[in-house]
Amino acid sequence: MSAPRGALEARVREARSKKPILLMTHAVVGYPSLEANRDMLGAMDAAGVDLVELQLPFSEPIADGPVFLRANQEAIRSRVSWDDYFALVETASKLRFPVLFMGYANSILRMGEDVFCERLAKAGSAGFIAADLPPEEARSLNERARSQGLDPILLMTPTSSPERLAAIGEQASGFIYCVARKGVTGRRTELSGGVEAFIAKCRRATGLPLALGFGIKTPEDVAAVRGLADIAIVGTACLEAWERSGPEGYRRLLEDLVAETLRSGP
Repeated sequence: MSAPRGALEARVREARSKKPILLMTHAVVGYPSLEANRDMLGAMDAAGVDLVELQLPFSEPIADGPVFLRANQEAIRSRVSWDDYFALVETASKLRFPVLFMGYANSILRMGEDVFCERLAKAGSAGFIAADLPPEEARSLNERARSQGLDPILLMTPTSSPERLAAIGEQASGFIYCVARKGVTGRRTELSGGVEAFIAKCRRATGLPLALGFGIKTPEDVAAVRGLADIAIVGTACLEAWERSGPEGYRRLLEDLVAETLRSGP
């Protein structure tokens, strides 16, 4: 039986009806600092980003490449806490975009599924991405989440069989996070026929909107995703822009990425 449709899917579809593709961005909470995170969120809001995932720092972020791995380690060294995390989610929830938790299963399990869902919902999050939690082990968490009005965002990968993609589609709600390639975040992805075929398989497995991530870095990449997926996910490139060029360079990249989501041409 398919998962019930929640508020996040409706928000995504409404936003998608107004532009050819949406943009989701990412920040690691506590890196470079909580103050910098607040500046990042303000820049995202001003630029017109459509969705944001806020990552809880974790010691072994197995889906993340070297840039985010270092950011996670630095945030942990800064002693970022759950309270810090939920406070930033609450700040972000007052802005124009839906906010999603991104993290790893052990963090959720250590807190406890009920407490995690209650606190995340109270802070104003729309849902969560648990990057290393298989759908077979996520059923109880997903049920608790939906009881709190949260949408579990599940991942589809190029190595999954059609049967497994269908099983993931049955459990998911909000939208699907499609992983563009094997490996970790950060490396550039060639948006070739292989990605097109993968997205077609995902479309056959679910009626939910599709977000494409892992290696989407430039406005040109966003243009290439337009017509394939409903949401382009840009994470590492934003943090690299902040580290390379500071807040001004970060804002310029966001503005360029958002401008590309508004174009209707090829």
